[in-house]
Amino acid sequence: MLAVKNVHKSFGKIDVLKGVDLTVNKGDVVVILGPSGSGKTTFLRCINFLETADQGEMEFDDIKTSMSSASKKTVSLIRKKTAFVFQNYNLFNNKTALENVMEGLVIARKIPKTQAQEIALKALDKVGLIDRSDYYPSSLSGGQQQRVGIARAIAVNPDVILFDEPTSALDPELIGEVLSVMKSLAREGTTMIVVTHEMSFAKDVASHIIFMDEGRIVEQGNPKDFFASPKEERTRLFLKRIISSKDDVQEN
Repeated sequence: MLAVKNVHKSFGKIDVLKGVDLTVNKGDVVVILGPSGSGKTTFLRCINFLETADQGEMEFDDIKTSMSSASKKTVSLIRKKTAFVFQNYNLFNNKTALENVMEGLVIARKIPKTQAQEIALKALDKVGLIDRSDYYPSSLSGGQQQRVGIARAIAVNPDVILFDEPTSALDPELIGEVLSVMKSLAREGTTMIVVTHEMSFAKDVASHIIFMDEGRIVEQGNPKDFFASPKEERTRLFLKRIISSKDDVQEN
């Protein structure tokens, strides 16, 4: 379905991605883990051409393109097959939840407003916010705003949804409501690539886990093997630190 090979990306003299490969099949939930600065978000943004890779090849169904020199037409085609859920929601503050979800349908997809409204209301209902459709972002909690962001992604019926640390900007008590929506999407067979620090989500929902560090994939595999018997010392150290830090938070 989707394969990217040998993705490189530098910012100035800093090499952020150093030859990353990824293959995603329909219905997969690929979770990308790694410390801050490992290149996870940059890699995700390169897949959606929010960043232009310096090097790399992509195959997406019948589309084959260089990731460094894709035409505007090709980028547009790929973006129509994907949706991006941002860390900080990226909602329009002057538009209601309904209008935020409708925006991409009307402007980018040229869907008539009446039809777009019907699609948007169904998407809001799916994330449990049908009763907040006329609320502005300032009147919604962080968790509700992120669920609007997910509804916006669902509405365009993409082949793949890309999630960039969707819970990292939320207070702890709001994380569960967003993860619940994501788990529901996974159960329905939605194909997702998720950058996250939520280990429980990775264990329970992922079909494949990738661990990145310093711009490279250090280790990957199914969740059971990854968490129970990681092969690489760097992976073991990362998991130990993550589990220890979560234990400290729970104790405090």
